[in-house]
Amino acid sequence: MKRLITLALAACALAGAANAQEIVRGGDPKSPIASVVTVPAGFDTIYVSGMTPPVIDDKATGVAKFGDTKTQTLGVLGRIETALKSQGATMADVVMMRVLLVGDPAKGGKMDFAGMMEGYKTYFGTATQPNKPSRITSQITALVQDGMLVEIEVQAAKKK
Repeated sequence: MKRLITLALAACALAGAANAQEIVRGGDPKSPIASVVTVPAGFDTIYVSGMTPPVIDDKATGVAKFGDTKTQTLGVLGRIETALKSQGATMADVVMMRVLLVGDPAKGGKMDFAGMMEGYKTYFGTATQPNKPSRITSQITALVQDGMLVEIEVQAAKKK
């Protein structure tokens, strides 16, 4: 009987350990993104729709209305952070990100990847928030309003 109880307790401990698994982020530690992210069972998935930048100057038109790519990225990530907080999550819980960039007229119509990365690096891979999501970044033709250069959507995973 003692052996049966011991085996049952060991099985419970193993089951608890399996449920205690954490999200695994892989790839080059020097990279600003994770090349692969594994979310084990026991996590809720949070989908945040594509967010666009807030207006910074309602009297301006075009890009000046929303700011350059870095400014827009920071605005979008701030909106995403607020959306995640409404679900009890943080930016540290982001596991996947899709970034859409419109070509910047000031850069000859090419996307300002460096500007986006400046904004991105203030939220991910920092000393205070070291988690990095897997990510795709693409240049597109246009967004819903003239002057918008950035739209980002994310998926986050939060332990149940």
